[in-house]
Amino acid sequence: MNQLVGVKKWCCVYDLVIIGGGPAALAAAVYAARQKISFAVIAENIGGQTAISADIENYLGFPATNGPELSNSFERHVSKYEVGVKEGEKVLAIQQSGKNFTVKTAASAYKTKAVLIASGKKPRKLNVPGEDRLYGRGVTYCATCDAPVFAGKDIAVIGGGNSAMDAALLAEKYSNKVYIININPELKGDAIMMGSIRKSKKITVFSNAMTAEILGEKSVAGVKFRQNSSSGDNKEKSVSVQGAFVEIGYIPSVDFDRLTQKNKWNEIIIHDDTEHFMSNLTSVPGIFAAGDVTDVPEKQIIVAAGEGVKAVLSIFKFLGSQMQGY
Repeated sequence: MNQLVGVKKWCCVYDLVIIGGGPAALAAAVYAARQKISFAVIAENIGGQTAISADIENYLGFPATNGPELSNSFERHVSKYEVGVKEGEKVLAIQQSGKNFTVKTAASAYKTKAVLIASGKKPRKLNVPGEDRLYGRGVTYCATCDAPVFAGKDIAVIGGGNSAMDAALLAEKYSNKVYIININPELKGDAIMMGSIRKSKKITVFSNAMTAEILGEKSVAGVKFRQNSSSGDNKEKSVSVQGAFVEIGYIPSVDFDRLTQKNKWNEIIIHDDTEHFMSNLTSVPGIFAAGDVTDVPEKQIIVAAGEGVKAVLSIFKFLGSQMQGY
């Protein structure tokens, strides 16, 4: 997608600025384009977490696909409506002035009547020695992007949920050995993935294991961890690996948002206005939110897309109410 923003190039105040490039944002963009409102889409990248997902078998209409393919399908669909995305711009702040807002990036400032925050989540860091220093030299947060690089090598996947299991099963296709280092007593998540991991001859799981350090000088050489045994002993162990895939979950991408109310996980709290048949409202009138950045518990691609549509339909009603003066 190119530099054009929205359906047309508008000079003054947009009806809507959509922040994000994942399924919630792109689904909203399709509906906004069909309504022919003036809007801008600002995204650091296209696809969001979807683009870095591995195998996807639960998105309706796509019995067997993967993250990059599904993300490309989203982009092709959006492109049919001549929706341009200001790609590669990082939102720095949202400022409110009266009933309008200004969305600031390093490159520009966009004035708008409404904002849809659909910025998703970003990988959570371990914050252990060696992680930052060896990032890009064996430490990665994207198994889909980097698993082929480790063909024939040994790797460690740090985590114990769906994203960790997804990464381990993907790495298994390329790597010699895969070690899952899980801080919890057992893996948690999709039953089919857990079954595949149990059957794998390449994957070894260390449970009750807390990562202490990522080892290596110029590149990753191993992972050190402390493992609690059934007797209560806290034993320090290490595995020799050439790659460390950090998969311990995600945190909301809301560094730019100092206006809306968040929960204890820093997710944007959304609510419904049943009297006016509106949803995905935040604590700030005119700012709506959708997808994984919100407190909606189901973090699924198909749910995010639906939430994006719900939000933009409510935004249409909000903009209509502004025009009518109530």
